[in-house]
Amino acid sequence: MPNINGKVKIDHSYDAIVIGSGISGGWAAKELCEQGLKTLVLERGRMVEHIKDYPTMTMHPWEFKHRGKMTQSFLEENPLITTAAGFGEETAHFFIKDNDHPYVQEKSFDWIRGYQVGGKSLIWGRACPRWSQNEFESPARDGYGIEWPINYDVIAPWYSYVETFAGICGNKDGLETMPDGVYLPPFDFNCVEKDLQKKINEKYSDRHMIQGRWAQLTNPMPIHIEQGRSQCQSRDLCMRGCMFGGYFSSNSSTLPWAAKTGNLTIRPDSVVHSIIYDAKSQKARGVKVIDAHSNEEIEFHAKIIFLNASTLNSNLILLNSTSSRFPNGLGNDNGLLGHYICFHNYRGSLGGSIEGHEDVYYYGRKPAESMMANFRNFKKHEMDFVGGYMAFMGAYRTRGNEDASIDRIGVELKNIMSEAGPWGMYMYIQGETVPKYENHVKLSQTQKDQWGIPLLVTNVDYDHNDELLLKDFLVQGAEMLEAAGVKNIHTHDNHWAPGRDIHEMGGCRMGKDPKTSLLNEWNQLHHCKNVFVTDGACMTSTANQSPSILYMALTARAANYAVDELKKNNL
Repeated sequence: MPNINGKVKIDHSYDAIVIGSGISGGWAAKELCEQGLKTLVLERGRMVEHIKDYPTMTMHPWEFKHRGKMTQSFLEENPLITTAAGFGEETAHFFIKDNDHPYVQEKSFDWIRGYQVGGKSLIWGRACPRWSQNEFESPARDGYGIEWPINYDVIAPWYSYVETFAGICGNKDGLETMPDGVYLPPFDFNCVEKDLQKKINEKYSDRHMIQGRWAQLTNPMPIHIEQGRSQCQSRDLCMRGCMFGGYFSSNSSTLPWAAKTGNLTIRPDSVVHSIIYDAKSQKARGVKVIDAHSNEEIEFHAKIIFLNASTLNSNLILLNSTSSRFPNGLGNDNGLLGHYICFHNYRGSLGGSIEGHEDVYYYGRKPAESMMANFRNFKKHEMDFVGGYMAFMGAYRTRGNEDASIDRIGVELKNIMSEAGPWGMYMYIQGETVPKYENHVKLSQTQKDQWGIPLLVTNVDYDHNDELLLKDFLVQGAEMLEAAGVKNIHTHDNHWAPGRDIHEMGGCRMGKDPKTSLLNEWNQLHHCKNVFVTDGACMTSTANQSPSILYMALTARAANYAVDELKKNNL
């Protein structure tokens, strides 16, 4: 077990401090500890230990007081978190209540948070496709963003490094639009999905339905067994916490691995106020923390600091880290900190019915979905919008004959609902959004939280480009499903507010020029070289693929660079 909650040196000094224990923070801790650095992980939420603190992981549906639902009063008091993907009675303990951590919405933004050791790695969607080179170059090429300071070739070896350790399943499809990685065997298509893939591939040369690339152990390798993890059981109960370690999380993987080195200290219930800048050394000397329970202010000191508090909280901490040198936030000479917040567009979905295949079913509850790789604006700008989109999709069987079940009770109802019903198909968008200066967060000048820290103010919205991209997806999606034989196709725009995707990015973006970015190619603050930001705040653009595996790769790369620079006395 790591040293937990305060058995620390008298002077509170470490080699490295990591702020946040989610996906990127866990990776930072692992890499730094493996390299021999005494590392303190600061987490604002409670302690969660793998297996021990997963209270619902083995519960049956009938063991929940409300059968997985929340009470009406809870829904009314928590209109935000109760809309989050995966939220329910089974997982509520990993989400924070709306009123516990307020923020100010100048425009509607659904900020979904998980404050505990492990962060949102306990409740993430687990999709792990790689970006292609197109995603790194298209913003600058097509004029809707700045140039990334890295490209696919730079990050590819680090993708392989983190995929090997985390355990990612998927098929090697040979697509330029979604490069292959180091994969365990994929979850297979069901019979309808196989049929749909065949028909779509026959109809379109540029559109590829593939098996999902997911952070699930379908066939654990020795490195995963050494972590104490085992094969995914296809329960699809991941967000409760998994006793098997079948999916990747900080709790099941990186943090225990870091703890084995003897170099890890985790301090939960530690609300980070700010990063402390030392004008004489022109470096950060440490972190100011407020104990969540006692309100005691404590300073922890370190040679290097990794900021991984999640996108918006990382922006908040930097904005609140003021000094005579940085009156507008740490590293914020250009005034861009908190700007260019972006996200993924999840508003569009389609569905329909599938005829046939009534004699076939499938075993288990596959925790992965099929993917449709991006086919828009690839290598060149050819649409009336910029950026691209991918889609998640799948086929399923309904339960029983819903029409026949009306007004039935007892044995009749049970028998009807025990039979498999017809097949259905769904598809939904994950669309790229344009980083814009106008989309920003800032600190409230008048309101503070219970620890005296200014509340975050969000001002983020869709634009005309989002509407054009969404329209194209709905039209093209319907066309593809029709070509694949799907009947009764319906399209839907859910009009979700930004943030519901839980893929917020930006605010402290990477770039080549300190005039237009906050971080360099190594995720260092341009103007404070011993502070690294490797969570979603660092993102220069969003692309259309899920970002978490890229956060892992960027973090591992930056951490190893930081250690090398520390050894050279450059930090």
